[in-house]
Amino acid sequence: MIRFDAAAIDSVPIPLVKSSTASPGENEMKAMKIERRQWPRPSRLLLLLCYCLLLFAFKTMSQTTNQTPRPRARDLGVVVGILPTGKNNAITDVGGVRVGHCALIRGDNVRTGVTAILPHSGNLFQEKVPAAIFVGNGFGKLMGSTQVNELGEIETPILLTNTLNVPRAADALIEWMLQLPGNEEVRSINPIVAETNDGYLNDIRGRHVGRDEVFAAIRSAKEGTVEEGSVGAGTGTVAFGWKGGIGTSSRVTPQSLGAYTVGVLVQSNYGGVLTINGAPVGRELGRYYLKEKISNASDSERRYRTVLTARASLATARGIDQIGDAADGSIIMVVATDAPLDARNLKRLASRAMLGLARTGSPSTNGSGDYVIAFSAANRIRAGDNLRSAQTLGNDAMSPLFQAVVEATEEAIYNSLFKATTVTGRDGHRVEALPIEKTLEILKRYGAAK
Repeated sequence: MIRFDAAAIDSVPIPLVKSSTASPGENEMKAMKIERRQWPRPSRLLLLLCYCLLLFAFKTMSQTTNQTPRPRARDLGVVVGILPTGKNNAITDVGGVRVGHCALIRGDNVRTGVTAILPHSGNLFQEKVPAAIFVGNGFGKLMGSTQVNELGEIETPILLTNTLNVPRAADALIEWMLQLPGNEEVRSINPIVAETNDGYLNDIRGRHVGRDEVFAAIRSAKEGTVEEGSVGAGTGTVAFGWKGGIGTSSRVTPQSLGAYTVGVLVQSNYGGVLTINGAPVGRELGRYYLKEKISNASDSERRYRTVLTARASLATARGIDQIGDAADGSIIMVVATDAPLDARNLKRLASRAMLGLARTGSPSTNGSGDYVIAFSAANRIRAGDNLRSAQTLGNDAMSPLFQAVVEATEEAIYNSLFKATTVTGRDGHRVEALPIEKTLEILKRYGAAK
């Protein structure tokens, strides 16, 4: 998202360029040839400045967003697990759930954003949903978690952003909730804002995500397909040394077991030893956690690292950084289901998402904040109701849902990697997208892709 202050040029007339057979570049040059008698010098300079800003904006966007669309895991024949997916293979397959993004790409150093997940399209404070939060490793700043686990309900949209923007996003979310019709007398709001640290690619200290970006993400939230990869809160994230981002997937349990849908959305920004559908992709690509410390690394791997070390200064000068064996970071996993679950069983469901995370090669390192936010869209909790009556699934009905969340979490993470595009950001840092052709060759060699 790039902003321009148009107020200063509202009064400046824009020259009309007559259509011709000239090339677009020739037409642009004609537009710049403005006679002195028609334009005062300040206006000419202002037009030139705006023209340069537009060219810079397009160049910046081309570095981060205008890349060839990349495939999802299933497009490559990577089928995770045994259960079928929902229609869109996304968290939005759970009825009523909506997702919106706002990416903030500005200049050379700002690569960040915010993603909003809405359990339903109504007033969440007046119609809350059952919820729970599971902490896999608590190195993070998830705002609102204590009240969710105490009361077992969520009363705002769920926001994902970067670490230092949590307070600003929460403030904007509170403002959004207070202005909703029906909330005129509300005196307390528990905003849910989760984060990962995108400071390698993004000027995180600038805390650039604010009210406008949060409102834009919420307003853009929709059902159906979900944009993935380097978007929203995933604009500046890194996973396994490759570009991470937003990913999603879903599973549907058998008809005889309720035909319930479980959807997962992730913000991937962590590391480990990348494993895709059982194939040791990270090892085969020569980029994985502890590689530098392992004495029995193969000769070819040692030669590879020697070459990287020799090229390190040149690579840094070119903004191509090798960050292969870092494992700290974070991941946020949001789990939605239409199964009628209470908060206790939602927390059990959330804990199983960690198994899907582990399947991708994550050891949940000390510096990785690994959190799962789970909610049920089946039952709504109306504010002020002192007596509640709702059917919920018993413990014996949970196992198929556990299978579903493990599979959906694993595939959502793969989608976050496959869909992410190469991004160059702060201080010239560049994080490459996972190489599709090399990865597919590895997957086929290990029988992990059809």
